[in-house]
Amino acid sequence: MRASAQKLGFTLLELMTVMAILLILIALGAARYEQTIIRAREAALKQDLDEMNNAIQEYTTDKQAAPTSLEDLVQARPPYLGRIPNDPITGHNDWVPETCDMLDSSDQLSTGICSVHSASDNISPVTNTPYSSW
Repeated sequence: MRASAQKLGFTLLELMTVMAILLILIALGAARYEQTIIRAREAALKQDLDEMNNAIQEYTTDKQAAPTSLEDLVQARPPYLGRIPNDPITGHNDWVPETCDMLDSSDQLSTGICSVHSASDNISPVTNTPYSSW
């Protein structure tokens, strides 16, 4: 038998090197995946806030009174929102409505909710600002 015919497998060092490279690639992929999830949730939060705040403004303009709750936007005829979305950061329907004491126009008859914010106390790793201030 020749010496080269006896070496059919991999050495332990070769296997460990391949395993180390695979672990490094998996770690890099996991970090990028986490960043992608955070950015997607932040984009969904911005879109939900824009839609709800626009619905509040439209409701206030049309009804000449600000909504007293977010449910008013869903129950109005016609509805200004199909449903109140869950906060993508907290995962719950726990929005924090901001009540304004001033009237937007001379036609407005009563005050109520003028905007809505996230209930999350977390800070965005992208913008370094609290989600509750968005």
